[in-house]
Formats: sequence, structure tokens, C-alpha cells
Amino acid sequence: MKKILVLSATALMILGISSCSSTSSDASSTSSDSEVSTNLLDDDSLSASTLTIAQANEMEAELLADVGYTSEVNGYPIVDTNETIFYSNDAIIDEPTVGDDFYGQDASYEGNQPNYTDNGDGTVTDNVTSLMWQQDPGDKLNWCEAATGLDEYNEEALGGYSDWRIPTIKELYSLVEYSGWTGTGSASSSPYCDTDYFDFTYGDAAGEHRFIDSQILSSTIYDSGTIADGATTFGYNFADGRIKGYELSKNFYCYHVRGTTTYGQNIYTDNGDATITDSATNLMWLQNDSGFYEAGPDSDGTLDWQEALEWADDMNEEEFGGYSDWRLPNVKELQSIVDYTRGPATTDSAAIDELFYSTPIVNYFGWDDYGFYWSSTTHDDGSASEIEYGAAAYVVFGYGMGYMDGEELDVHGAGCQRSDPKEGSRDDYPTCDVDAPQGDEQRVFNMVRLVRDSD
Repeated sequence: MKKILVLSATALMILGISSCSSTSSDASSTSSDSEVSTNLLDDDSLSASTLTIAQANEMEAELLADVGYTSEVNGYPIVDTNETIFYSNDAIIDEPTVGDDFYGQDASYEGNQPNYTDNGDGTVTDNVTSLMWQQDPGDKLNWCEAATGLDEYNEEALGGYSDWRIPTIKELYSLVEYSGWTGTGSASSSPYCDTDYFDFTYGDAAGEHRFIDSQILSSTIYDSGTIADGATTFGYNFADGRIKGYELSKNFYCYHVRGTTTYGQNIYTDNGDATITDSATNLMWLQNDSGFYEAGPDSDGTLDWQEALEWADDMNEEEFGGYSDWRLPNVKELQSIVDYTRGPATTDSAAIDELFYSTPIVNYFGWDDYGFYWSSTTHDDGSASEIEYGAAAYVVFGYGMGYMDGEELDVHGAGCQRSDPKEGSRDDYPTCDVDAPQGDEQRVFNMVRLVRDSD
């Protein structure tokens, strides 16, 4: 077996390890450059609207270095989505059993149920992840303000602590609960977080133009450009249930976090039998995706949501790898294997560790790309499907494509999470959702990578 401690390019930089060889004179030059640029977090003159991708990446590296993230066995427990309702393609249904249509969806598995403690001092402890959170995110601020203002924030010593940080996108995603839903306004919606413990305000209540303008900040920078080819940070939206890439100048809420430094850090083992175990999350994954196995009616790995659930049944009948408990991952399990330092624009690969195989595709816009991957999680969002309960969440391991102002763009970045209609005609997809603000590419027939609990 081959065991790999997964360290990103950013982590390598933190540890002082170069990812490429250099002569001694090059190393000296690199050291000098580093010394000049190690104080970006202390530079109050920086502007989010003019920050370059390189500067943003350097600031992210400084933030991560200050934390000192490390991986640990069992150190990355995935908190369940809290989805407890069973769905078909267009309705709420009774719980299906083995052999029934729609068996194996998110609600069939309980996982680590959300469990919080209100500490009574403006902080909340997540008893699953051991992370402690700021309860009230306060006023909005942009990414640069949050990063350069972190020392000042820690001077306030919320809860008696002065080691608060901006969460990574994986830490932030631990708070997400798909018991929420998105209607046509705040009155017909419910947030994708536990408002018994966390303060949350919809955009319209805060005076924003749209009720969904309640985006939450992360420290994670996309290593390529998106809209206007500018520096981009990943954020999550508790109002509409999506991870997207946003311009750094956008104003966000920020739930600061502290505590364990192992969350979001994978430890992969290649088991030598076309499976990979992550001992940080205790999940075992198919090394290859549905495209590799030529699954589906077109033998290209693309499946609609019900077909994806059924493919898990097929693999269980075959006892692939000697196991019969494979399942379609829920969306939080699936997001756990995204590598946010990788992607087609930066590493000419899917946004996943190189141990995994991801089937190359050509997307709707004619770009060489990688798949959207189905999760088992229904995303109850009226904007994602005209049919109630008709959309499910997926994670993007290639470009997060869209069409804006007459231009085809990677609008949301590799590693974003959106949702597609659960079914449709292959004659109609892929296409571009002209009603979406960023003209999201819709595929409906997506790739699949199955998972099971590690023994």
C-alpha cells in the first residue's frame, strides 16, 4: 500500500520546501524575494480591488503558516448534511429500501450528526470537529480587510482567546446543513446553517439588493482568475446553499474560527486495488470515476441523478474491491476530496489529488475540462430546477463554467459546489442556464465517484 500525506503547494511553501529544483543562486534570489513580501498582511495600503492573484496567494500562504495546519488520523471528521427527508426527482417520498428507486440517497445514511454547544460568550463549539466559532459574524468586510485586520480582531479576545483565524473553505463547509431550502425570497426560505446556534441575516433584511446576498468569507484563494480574470476567493452562501468564487472586493460576512488545525487535511493511502482510503476522514473512495468504467447509457460515465444512485447498486452487486456497501457520497463527503491548489487552469488536471483518476471531457463551451460530480444530496432550490425538489448538489472538479456579458468564463472556479436538475433529455444538455446570474453551465448528466465508510 502507498500512503501519502497530502501537502499542497502552499503547504510546501510554508515548510520551506520548493516544489521544483533550482541552483544555489536561484534559491538565494527566491529567499530575497520572500523576505521582501512576507509582510503583506501588515500592509494597510493594499486594496482588494487591485490585489493580484500572486499577492492574494501569498497572503493566503501567510495566513495558513500562522495557523500551522497539520494532518492527523481521524482529524477530519465530516459533519453530516442534516438532510433527513427522502426525495424522488420531483416529490418527497417514503424512505426507500434496498432495490427501490432512489435508494442510497443522502437521508439513508446518518453519519456524524451536527452537535454544537453555545458557550454563552459569543462563541459556539462544534463537538464533532472540535472547532470553535464566532457566533455573530458582525458587519460585512472584504477579503483584504479581513486578512489584514486579523491581528486587530484578535486584540478583542472573543471568548478570552486571541488565536482566531479566517476559516478555510473546508472548515467553513463543516457548518453547512442541507435541511435548508431556497425559495423566491427570505420569507419562503430557510438558511443552510443551524440558526439555533449561529446568527444569520438574509440580504434583504440587511438592506442588500438581493435576499441571497449573505455570502460567507473563507481564506481559500483560487489560484486562477474568474470574473474579470481577477483574484478570487471561495465563499459559501448560507442563503442559497452554494460554494462559489467571488471577487476579493465583494463584502462578506466572516465567521472567525479557532481550535484544531487538522480539519480539512487529508491523508490518502493507495490500497493497490483501485480504491483509496483517507484515514483523516475514515472514508474509502473509488480511485477511478464512472467515466473510467464506461458507466451509463452512453458508456461515457455520464449519469443523471437516479442513474448515479443505481450505479452504486450495480457496483455493490459486483462487490467491487470486495465490498458491497458503496454509495453515492453526500455533498460534504464529496467536497472533502477537492484539492483547492489544483485545477485545469493551474495544474492542467482535475481539482483532486493525483492519486485519483478523473475522466477528461469537453464542456458545453468547447473547453477541455473535467466533470461535475453528483452527490446524493438533494438541493431544495427553486432557482436550480423549475420542478420542486428537482435539483441535486454536485461538486465541480474542473472549470465552474458560465456565460456573462457575452463571454464564456470560469465564473466560480474549480472546487465550487452548485446544483443541477436531477433529470432531463440528453438532447437538451449540456446547456447554459440563461436565467442564472452568471449563466451557469448545466450538464444534468454528470460523473460519479463512489465512497464507503473505511473499515
